[in-house]
Amino acid sequence: MTTNSLYISALPILPPSAQQHKCRRSIRNSHSSNNKAMVVPAAAAPECGRRDAAAAAAVFCLRGRGVVVPTVDMSAPAGRGELSRQVARACAGSGFFRAVNHGVPPRVSAAMDAAAAAFFARAAPEKQLAGPPDPLGYGSRSIGANGDVGELEYLILHASSDAVARKASAIDREDPRRFSQVVNDYVESVRQLACHVLDLLGEGLGLRDPTSLTRLITATDNDSLVRINHYPPSCAAAGDYKSGGGPAPTAAIGFGEHTDPQILSVLRSNDADGLQLLLPDAAAAAGDSVWVPVPPDPSAFFVNVGDLLQALTNGRLVSIRHRVVAGTGKPRLSTIYFAAPPLHARISALPETVAAGAPRRYRAFTWAEYKRTMYTLRLSHNRLDLFHAGDGDGDAGVGDDDDHE
Repeated sequence: MTTNSLYISALPILPPSAQQHKCRRSIRNSHSSNNKAMVVPAAAAPECGRRDAAAAAAVFCLRGRGVVVPTVDMSAPAGRGELSRQVARACAGSGFFRAVNHGVPPRVSAAMDAAAAAFFARAAPEKQLAGPPDPLGYGSRSIGANGDVGELEYLILHASSDAVARKASAIDREDPRRFSQVVNDYVESVRQLACHVLDLLGEGLGLRDPTSLTRLITATDNDSLVRINHYPPSCAAAGDYKSGGGPAPTAAIGFGEHTDPQILSVLRSNDADGLQLLLPDAAAAAGDSVWVPVPPDPSAFFVNVGDLLQALTNGRLVSIRHRVVAGTGKPRLSTIYFAAPPLHARISALPETVAAGAPRRYRAFTWAEYKRTMYTLRLSHNRLDLFHAGDGDGDAGVGDDDDHE
């Protein structure tokens, strides 16, 4: 198995056709203005010009009505200082970017793909031996315990090598050590990429200790996870979406609208499309909520800000809402590394992000407290809204909570 080595400096997404605009005008006229949503379809387009390419490394680039997904070259061709600024701008402007020249060996990604494909190719009774998800393990269709469903099956593992080894015998009964080695190699490589991104963010944000974010996910008792999603082929077509972000009758939701709760997510997929981002309000045209399809690139990793990082930076970085739409006619396989702190870690706005003109937005909480709240809510809930700051909240900072939950 080989990975796609295609390198694209920016991924342009063109506007819909005139007929699609006409259809959407009809939809907009039939619903209230605060519930409008549309999909900007991906299509081939000429590369952005030099000024647009610079914008593509920072935020969603609007070119006419087209959109370009932010892309960052992690090899730092313009130097580390410029790279740190690009990463910080991308995470502040869109909460998401495509990382190229990232340093993860193709053989590591290919081995992970092969191991995942082999597991999902097994008969259902065999796969179910690795479940049910509690929340770790194998699951199908049901996402969480609050009624969310999607057209997928998945495997969730704790990222620690010991936890992977304990689960491996139910996943690869022929050679559990083989599966453990593949996952551990992948986790180590992608964790290094996540640490590199967080160190760059620390520098780009001007933190007094640029490594403070990285230390949260490298603690020996960190709560990081690996999630492998398999979206089987669907005969439903990914089409237009009606108001409120709900699917049209011909579309199938693989994984519903949500933000990621952890600090940082690092995703890689095969060459099947389906991932869509909700364009930030500032970039959405004419007040519409715009879903942006992300063209797949198996040679790249896609990095997005999680809820905890938004809270740690006092809202300067954005936890972007996203979803997966099934219906491409071919299976989609994606692996996501969720970088998380220890359960007892205290999450509070870093001192450098709080000022007279930028008061604290969220109260301090632990990751354990946030997880408990998350498990009581539906997938699409704006979880951070429940943690807004009030008068008399504690000092800004990041560290361990005294309760050590």
